[in-house]
Amino acid sequence: MSDVEEAVTRAHQGEWARVVAALTRRFGDLDIAEEAAAEAFATAVERWPADGTPPNPGAWLTTTANRKAIDRIRRENKRDDKHKEAQMTYDGPPEPVGAIDDDRLRLIFTCCHPALAMQTRVALTLRMVGGLTVPEIARAFLVAETALERRITRAKAKIKAARIPYRVPSAEDLPARVSGVLAVLYLVFNEGYLATGPDTDPLRHDLTAEAIRLTRLIRALMPGDGEVAGLLALMLLTDARRTARISAGGELVPLDEQDRGAWDTGLIAEGHGLVRERLAAAAAGVAPGRYQILAAINAVHTSARDIRDTDWSQVLALYDQLARLDPSPIIALNRSIAVAELDGPRVALAAVDRLEDELAGYHAYHATRADLLRRQGHSRQSRAAYDRAIELAGNTAETAYLTRRRDQLR
Repeated sequence: MSDVEEAVTRAHQGEWARVVAALTRRFGDLDIAEEAAAEAFATAVERWPADGTPPNPGAWLTTTANRKAIDRIRRENKRDDKHKEAQMTYDGPPEPVGAIDDDRLRLIFTCCHPALAMQTRVALTLRMVGGLTVPEIARAFLVAETALERRITRAKAKIKAARIPYRVPSAEDLPARVSGVLAVLYLVFNEGYLATGPDTDPLRHDLTAEAIRLTRLIRALMPGDGEVAGLLALMLLTDARRTARISAGGELVPLDEQDRGAWDTGLIAEGHGLVRERLAAAAAGVAPGRYQILAAINAVHTSARDIRDTDWSQVLALYDQLARLDPSPIIALNRSIAVAELDGPRVALAAVDRLEDELAGYHAYHATRADLLRRQGHSRQSRAAYDRAIELAGNTAETAYLTRRRDQLR
């Protein structure tokens, strides 16, 4: 990849949300914002190799996207007021890039409006704010790309038709709105922590950092909300292990093989502090939510100096508590890891096999089965499960790890 191509890639990762947010604030139309942003990046691909990378790529992209949006509005020219708005915007001073950071938070709340179905809110925000492609979001949802594309298109049209406001909700409205936003941020974080696309970096720090930044903003808005604190703790404790998760050869390093000395102790300390805060609230009778329990599970893992010191009984108890709140097959699959440590791989495999109908298209289901079969000495069956996991996995580092484990079988 050339230096210019790398610059365009970095700009897309770092500036996409800023550009879309700025255009949405200025024109009040998500469709115009997305199309103009995409055209600006396409123009960068054409012009930067000849003209050189601009000193401030974000400002260049924002200015170019604004011009593209104005050109589109003028071409449509369906109403005089639209033309006047375009003229006024064009003649006004350019918006400084650094001033629109909070617009990304406004954009999230717009995309997560309760008038939209929950999955639609998440998908739309992943596209508009996270900058994920439709294939990446489709893999995260385990749905067809065409169906997801239609969902996003309908959502943008509904926001426009319903005149959903572009703003952070008032204090009294925040609690009802925040659950959809947290779900979005968690998925954005997960996509960065283990990217699903075969043509992307296996870890995308730009997405994890943005998810953490926005979650911190929401915590500042809602300091007493347990699930906001829980999600922030979960992200911090997970991100603390980032540098230890990929080997020098580009292979995923599982938890039991990671160099715990490479973990970020500052992030762990902050995450543990948030978990202790929520444990105190639970002791006072405030029931923890999903993110708080997931954070507590990660606190157990990050408290162990060695994998052999892990309190698996506590992990299992927390998963049992989580399963009562969220009886999803993914939770049951993750719970089986603790079951294998306490009761052995045979008992865990029986639990995993019961999930086949719901998780047959999920690579982690087959990877978990492969490992449990390997531990029981069933090499042929384990190899078949590894083959299926490799076929379904999109992350390059994870594929490399699964391939090595498969090839180590007798």
